[in-house]
Amino acid sequence: MPLSEFSEEQREEALQRFQVIRPFLEDGIALHAAIQDQGMSLRTARYWVNRYRQSGLQGLMRKPRADRGRYRQFSTALVQLVEGLALQKPRLSQAAIHRRVVEFTTARGEAVPSYSSVYHFIQQLDPGLVVLAHEGSRAYQETFDLLHRREAKAPNELWQADHTLLDIWIKNEKECAAKPWLTVVMDDYSRAVAGYFLSFAAPSAWQTALSLHQAIWPKAIAHWSVCGIPTVLYTDHGTDFTSRHLEQVSADLKIQLVFSQVGQPRGRGKIERFFETVNQLLLSHLPGYAPAGSTGIAPVLTLSELDKAFQAFLQTYHHRPHSATQIAPQARWTAHGFLPQMPASLEQLDLLLLTVAQPRKVHQDGIRFQGLRYIESTLAAYVGEAVVLRYDPRDLAEVRVFHKNQFLCRAICPDLTSEVVSLKDIVTARNQRRRELKKQLAERTSLVDALVGVKSKPPLPEQSHVCPTVPVPKTRLKRYADS
Repeated sequence: MPLSEFSEEQREEALQRFQVIRPFLEDGIALHAAIQDQGMSLRTARYWVNRYRQSGLQGLMRKPRADRGRYRQFSTALVQLVEGLALQKPRLSQAAIHRRVVEFTTARGEAVPSYSSVYHFIQQLDPGLVVLAHEGSRAYQETFDLLHRREAKAPNELWQADHTLLDIWIKNEKECAAKPWLTVVMDDYSRAVAGYFLSFAAPSAWQTALSLHQAIWPKAIAHWSVCGIPTVLYTDHGTDFTSRHLEQVSADLKIQLVFSQVGQPRGRGKIERFFETVNQLLLSHLPGYAPAGSTGIAPVLTLSELDKAFQAFLQTYHHRPHSATQIAPQARWTAHGFLPQMPASLEQLDLLLLTVAQPRKVHQDGIRFQGLRYIESTLAAYVGEAVVLRYDPRDLAEVRVFHKNQFLCRAICPDLTSEVVSLKDIVTARNQRRRELKKQLAERTSLVDALVGVKSKPPLPEQSHVCPTVPVPKTRLKRYADS
């Protein structure tokens, strides 16, 4: 048997025995002199010396009993009975199991085990076997299954995405109390949040797309530099993550989608730990905080106010050393001069990820959408045309306008932004459009003329055979009407 298979106690005992006989083996001291202060017989010392010379340190180890783990006082059938009763469902109390065992042994004329003996048999059962018997496979998997812990080796190598319902009551659009959903995309290597989205709606594909859009594109916030295209996006099997749209986006951006096993949403402990951090360090300090079991909590904040509070929390989180890495997430992500891979353009990313609105028509006063009007000088050339709007629900001040799947322009709502489209810009675009149309008209006309030929002069009228009229000579006499 290899030395490594013995217990630490067995190896320690063998080493102590070797220290007793070592003076005889190495220093040439007589064996009886070497053991005279040890209180042991010479015969035992000679036995140890022979065992050491034959098998080394392993020969000095105490051999385990051949019947170790067996109950010599009680039959195997009795022990199996106790174990079987302890694994029954519904679970029996230890007192009930002991009464059954007493009946069994009495009927067979065997020795009756004490309550402590029955208790000892039950405690020797494998804990995994007990959980499997009483709580089922799901509980066993969550507690005893060996997990593979994913560890990214570089920034943007692995991103995780998940949703959670926050423990806080806030005001919705109708001033009623509601709990918001938080969607987070996290970089596994640095523990930095790459993107997020807050909404009252239940998790869906568009929430995931908006979070991923924010995660990939550079932010306008100084302390938040996490961006780029990840190599792997790890999620669960929710319908929002397995949508056809997200599969197309991942294929186009060359992102590998990895899903957790169906019904076993594990391996995402890092992002779940982040949700706990949000709950402990942010929500618990805000009005409306409502942990499980709390009642009578009145909403105070709005969704936009909660969003501002979350952004302030991220600034602290990104610059504070993480408990697992001992490095601040922002510093770990930017270490070693990491340069992320980016999409070709923002318009390409918009086309892939931003919410798609119903087709709209360009009117003379712009595009009408959700009771708002959007205008841009480029639209002057597309009055009457059907377009598609893509937008971020968090910022309706502007929309992206696409025409036949091609990015057209960025239109703004003057009522929601300080930017304006001046009358001069509109007139210039309008005149330019008119000149282009006139030029196209002239080109079409000249093309027709070239194909059909130069127009001939209109034919002269046919000569009639009527005699020409002889002119009446003028008289110098003045004539009057009544003459």
